[in-house]
Amino acid sequence: MTSPTLDDLIRHSQLPRAEARRLLASLTGQPLTWFMAHGDDPADPDITTHFQALAERRRAGEPLAYLLGQQEFYGRPFTVSPAVLIPRADTETLVETALEQLLLLRGQRCAVPPSLLELGTGSGIIAITLALEAPDTEVHAVERSPEALAVAQQNAKALGADRIHWHAGSWWQALASPRRFDLIVSNPPYIAANDHHLQQGDLRFEPPQALAAGPDGLDDLRIIIGGAPAHLTPGGWLLLEHGYDQEAPVQALLRNAGFADVFTRRDLAGQPRVSGGRWQEDGRN
Repeated sequence: MTSPTLDDLIRHSQLPRAEARRLLASLTGQPLTWFMAHGDDPADPDITTHFQALAERRRAGEPLAYLLGQQEFYGRPFTVSPAVLIPRADTETLVETALEQLLLLRGQRCAVPPSLLELGTGSGIIAITLALEAPDTEVHAVERSPEALAVAQQNAKALGADRIHWHAGSWWQALASPRRFDLIVSNPPYIAANDHHLQQGDLRFEPPQALAAGPDGLDDLRIIIGGAPAHLTPGGWLLLEHGYDQEAPVQALLRNAGFADVFTRRDLAGQPRVSGGRWQEDGRN
């Protein structure tokens, strides 16, 4: 019996051609462009077996990022696993907003490097990106899942972000000392526990504890906002990613906690995505 060609595998996979090629590229180590000239090459039997197994899992809905073990964020490849959320472009809005604040802080602080804390780092995409884009910043990151923290540390090592301070634990409890930071950022769970989207698409396969946060999706945001004043320097900023329909309640939580200059930034799709505020400890908000 004639061995199938690489094009045969792609055609019979019942997957979009681009997805099938990405799976084959991950198995063969070849760049995507290589398949354009080698589609008639016979497929290795081992490659065929592994590819058909991955294609079946993909047809069942398993996220492509988990099958590949990798997802790009801010132009860098990050390792991902079912222990962490899949990086999404929406979160680049939080990174861009944080970088703007860090630029302002460097202008104000001159020789003193700004300090930053990320709560709930997951795969580490935010802390690592900020550490690499703003290398003069002292970066700390908190994560409660040991499996997720291991992925984040693996990514940091692979990408050369070797100066991040890691803290294991849940939100503020992970910090052993009561130190303060110039900037605190977080992309916490913010989906309502009964939201039907949790049973659709990639969300079905992602860790539920990193997605849902109580009946209105605000439980973890309340914890973060409530504890932030004790961990911010005077004039420090808190920046939070949230759902497209949570702008008003998150802004209200920030104002009620004593934050000033509360604002919301929209993502590339035009949806409210990041809200933040400035903390002034002496009460002159």
